[in-house]
Amino acid sequence: MPVGSEILQELAFNLRSAWNHRADELWAEIDPELWRETGNAWLVVQSAPRTRLRELWDTPRFREKAEALYEARRRALSGSTWFAECCAGCGLGTVAFFSMEYALSEALPIYSGGLGNVAGDYLKAASDLGVPIVGVGLLYQQGFFRQTIDASGAQREFRPFNDVSQLPVAPVRGEDGALVRVRLPRAGPPVWLRAWQAQVGRVALYLLDSNDPANAPADRGITAELYGGGPETRLLQEMALGIGGWRLLRALGVAPDVCHLNEGHATLAAVERARAFMIERGCPFETAVVATRAGNVFTTHTPVEAGFDRFPPELVDAYLGSYVREELRVSLDAFLALGRANADDAGEALNMAWLATRLSGAINAVSARHEQVSRRIFQVLFPRWPEAELPLGHVTNGVHVPSWDSAEADALWTRACGSDRWEGTMEDIQPKFGAASDEELWTFRAAARRNLVTFVRERLTRQLAAAGITGARLEAAGGVLDPDALTLGFARRFTAYKRPALLLHDAERFRRLLRDTARPVQIIVAGKAHPRDEEGKQFVQDWVRFVRGEDVRARAVFLADYDLRLAEHLVQGIDVWVNTPRPPWEACGTSGMKVLVNGGMNLSTRDGWWAEAYRPDVGWILEDARDDAADAAELYDVLERDVVPSFYDRDAHGIPLAWVARMRASMRTLTPHYSANRSLREYTERYYIPLAKSVALRRDAAAASRLASWVATVAQHWSSLRFGDIRVTTERGEHRFEVSAYLDDVDPESVNVELYADGREPTTMGRAAPLVGARGFLYVANVPDTRPASDYTPRLVARHPDLAIPLELPTIAWAR
Repeated sequence: MPVGSEILQELAFNLRSAWNHRADELWAEIDPELWRETGNAWLVVQSAPRTRLRELWDTPRFREKAEALYEARRRALSGSTWFAECCAGCGLGTVAFFSMEYALSEALPIYSGGLGNVAGDYLKAASDLGVPIVGVGLLYQQGFFRQTIDASGAQREFRPFNDVSQLPVAPVRGEDGALVRVRLPRAGPPVWLRAWQAQVGRVALYLLDSNDPANAPADRGITAELYGGGPETRLLQEMALGIGGWRLLRALGVAPDVCHLNEGHATLAAVERARAFMIERGCPFETAVVATRAGNVFTTHTPVEAGFDRFPPELVDAYLGSYVREELRVSLDAFLALGRANADDAGEALNMAWLATRLSGAINAVSARHEQVSRRIFQVLFPRWPEAELPLGHVTNGVHVPSWDSAEADALWTRACGSDRWEGTMEDIQPKFGAASDEELWTFRAAARRNLVTFVRERLTRQLAAAGITGARLEAAGGVLDPDALTLGFARRFTAYKRPALLLHDAERFRRLLRDTARPVQIIVAGKAHPRDEEGKQFVQDWVRFVRGEDVRARAVFLADYDLRLAEHLVQGIDVWVNTPRPPWEACGTSGMKVLVNGGMNLSTRDGWWAEAYRPDVGWILEDARDDAADAAELYDVLERDVVPSFYDRDAHGIPLAWVARMRASMRTLTPHYSANRSLREYTERYYIPLAKSVALRRDAAAASRLASWVATVAQHWSSLRFGDIRVTTERGEHRFEVSAYLDDVDPESVNVELYADGREPTTMGRAAPLVGARGFLYVANVPDTRPASDYTPRLVARHPDLAIPLELPTIAWAR
């Protein structure tokens, strides 16, 4: 075992400390102020004088605790896992996960919002479950912007520089000890990307940045800001993530079976994967695409087509043109066609979502409702296919529960369900958690609320003092909120579709709720607007001005600079998490999932994850949106009629029995289901393992070439396929269809003739006999006469046992 500062450095460097808080006492003892302000264990250890560390290490209590934590972590990270036990022999080697942002810890501020939260929680769950995942992202010099509120209530933004020496990352070195650098393909001067590694429990996260001294000044700024700059910067960032990321993995000897594209930003990883196959196997790019796309899964988080990244042809030519022509060895038009809805439209931009779709073996949305929305969006790529048959599924997002539970929640769940409850299949959680008593649950919630109020008072006092507020108003901040009052929370990105000002639509009615002395309600609000979103900034200002009102100041608080640390405190103490997106714009949303483990409940619209999670016994819902005025009225009604009475109607022991019953149902049923544990197991079983098997069949260049040739042949002749006579007879409770189909030069084994009726599984027709004097066949099928024969339409679809139809070949022909 290492000794002294080596143990502390190893404990602090691994971001497992972001969710396993057993070492928090160590960091607080080294430097309590720095730990309280930053939550960055690595910074605490690196900043401490060596004399201080030696002094603490010479203290038996400190040393014994550090050694015990080190040994416990070693055992935890080397022990058996769900993947090792349940997926042995499945053929899945490594999954490479590409994302533009990761929200892992406030110690590594390279995130912005929901996409980063999902990605960070995903890597943490991979560590818990032992799924063989490696993460790839970018290390931004200025990542997550910080927010302050000025005297007028307006948002102000600052982007502190990320000093890499203070971040829990280490430079990546090759076997010879040299720093690993990756060259980005681009005409003109070379662009070098440096490589860094963060450790997330068992999982390695590799991060690239362009701040290499060998680069031109402008190129050093490619990774300066997360989502910063214009289209040129965005395209260069996506080149760094996708092309640079895949090249880094290959340089490190990592050969992933599956490539997971977390949004369209990562699509160029699939392009580079195909290029690598093409060079290794000496085949054309078209063959390499067929060979590799079976191992790619594309997750879309976007609920509107306008949200997809698009790049005009001239911009693609400027930055990717030489790469396409010289390294992919295809024309720019051929490449652009892969990312266009209309391949023949020379003016159409390159759509990264369309490109990802054509380079993937599976596509998924992030909630059941988002799947429905996405089917309408992606319909353009599958013309004439019924919406219900588009090759798109969903895996509803989940949160990494140990990252979001309070110490008290952790103790409660441990007593009920054991310490390893989030690291397996979670099958026994619901029955075990049911044993917790009403008194235990209510006592736990009351303590959580008190802790939150204490935190808010301290944070608000510091926030006002930093803004130059003095006197009575600053002093009053130390007494805001009531530890026993019903506490609402609203915290998220401030943008129009989330309707952050809906609660203020009838401000006077809301004030009456807050000022009720018999059954008081209070609210804590937090959130940032994008620096270029003026409407979002106005929402921030509206809330700040509202909470400054003399009559609600003690019952309403706006906390600035919403980040992971603030979110953690809020979700641990809030009673009701309020969410007001305008359906169907919320792809999933995960903030409300984070309150579940802590006994908080949700009040939201029928959108995102809540559309599938809601039941009357686990929370409250606003029905499908009409207009803001009607939705605001319904929101006030639900609060006044249902939420507030349920919270304050108590038994003789002071326990709100109806409230606790709903809280128990929410905790025991929703917490495990909306966890990253469940979502990652779904990805593994439904996508990763099947895709690994599919792509293994195409690793041979000859096999891939045969598949590519088959696709090209069928596509070339498809327009010549047609139907002839259609005869229908009805007797003995069945319709008998006899259909003539002319197949031109297409092998009949490459085609299915089906009967389609809306709402029914297609019926495959049998090939009966060849047509005389023609290249075609008679096809027959019997179907029940429970529906009129006119409901059924014959159609032709391509068929191949090793290809995903229609994802890899969306050809279809209808009889009418």
